[in-house]
Amino acid sequence: MMKKILIIEDDQIVANIYRNKFATEGFEVEVALDGLLGLELVRRFRPDAVILDLMLPKMSGVEVMKTLRSEADFQELPFIVFSNTYLGNMVQEAWKAGATKCLSKSTCTPKQIIDVIRGELSGNGKSAAHPAPATMQENRMAAQNPEPVTGKNADAEFQADLRKSFTDGLPATLTTLRALLQGLIKADNEQTRLKQVNDLYRRIHALTGNAGITGMLQIAQMADALEALLKELYEKPKNITASTLRTVASAIDFLGVLFERSALADQPEMPPPSILVVDDEAISRRAVTYALEKAKLKAINLEDPLVAFEMLADTRFDLIFLDVDMPGMNGFELCSKLRTLPAHKKTPVVFVTSLNDFESRASSTMSGGSDFIAKPFLFIELAVKALVYVLRGRLSTSK
Repeated sequence: MMKKILIIEDDQIVANIYRNKFATEGFEVEVALDGLLGLELVRRFRPDAVILDLMLPKMSGVEVMKTLRSEADFQELPFIVFSNTYLGNMVQEAWKAGATKCLSKSTCTPKQIIDVIRGELSGNGKSAAHPAPATMQENRMAAQNPEPVTGKNADAEFQADLRKSFTDGLPATLTTLRALLQGLIKADNEQTRLKQVNDLYRRIHALTGNAGITGMLQIAQMADALEALLKELYEKPKNITASTLRTVASAIDFLGVLFERSALADQPEMPPPSILVVDDEAISRRAVTYALEKAKLKAINLEDPLVAFEMLADTRFDLIFLDVDMPGMNGFELCSKLRTLPAHKKTPVVFVTSLNDFESRASSTMSGGSDFIAKPFLFIELAVKALVYVLRGRLSTSK
């Protein structure tokens, strides 16, 4: 008997891709574009498994699961949910609401989702380990060395068609993102500003899913982080500041760079980036390193700028975060000195400071700084900023 799958996903393109793929794999498939319709279809369609986005109009994915788990007929129904890598609190809510598996939308391909669904429907899903997202190296090897099994060539052709459709639409996507950004920057009241943030968020949310499906991993990684930042700004409008708007703008600008490079093959696996954080306040250092950890970036942190300069003389870093007001040597002085070191003439240096006046911004530029972020900062804002510089640096070294 044909197994039935319900896909609850508000992005029509993503939903259609999954519907077509599951249909070719022999499943009966229905699609709901919002949470309320999804709730109705579960009760009427009686699926064997549900694929569920957490961010849905009318009713969130978490609310859908909570409602259905309270009904006897659906307490064992498998829910495979898509989450944002950076929204850990939402993932925890999904588990508590009854999710069977939580997968990152930015790293899962249709084939991986099908494998998860087959595992659940065969009765092996509950004992299987949570599937780790494939690395760029694994994805590239899979594409270059397809296994000689029926359907693998079709999978490769399907993935190639998806990628072509995705890349063909990137110029129009970038034009839309830039127009929405300009609307956000020019917004003169909170209502208009929130609408622009929400519209931009929805576009980036769709981009994350589409890039993940097509295997465009760097675009998906950048969009995933920016999506989380925009969600934070929409929920807490007081955080829409000059600093956060600069970060959003730099992320969209860098997405444009990634779009231009989209035709190139994925980069080979590279060592983790080396990041240095220098701040004399322990709480501030911990805040920066925690924010970096959200982007899966690790850092060395030091409180003494003199010790930091000695380390910089011997060690190459890919990115440096500096406080400004430090004893012995302030951040501007340290930045000027490290620019004399051959290994750090072009290393990105981001100032993290409560000094946000024109003079301080001018000093950061004159000392050789690349950017600055204002205290207090959002963790996800700093994570987005770091990803922009780390990924941009890797593009430069791959030329």
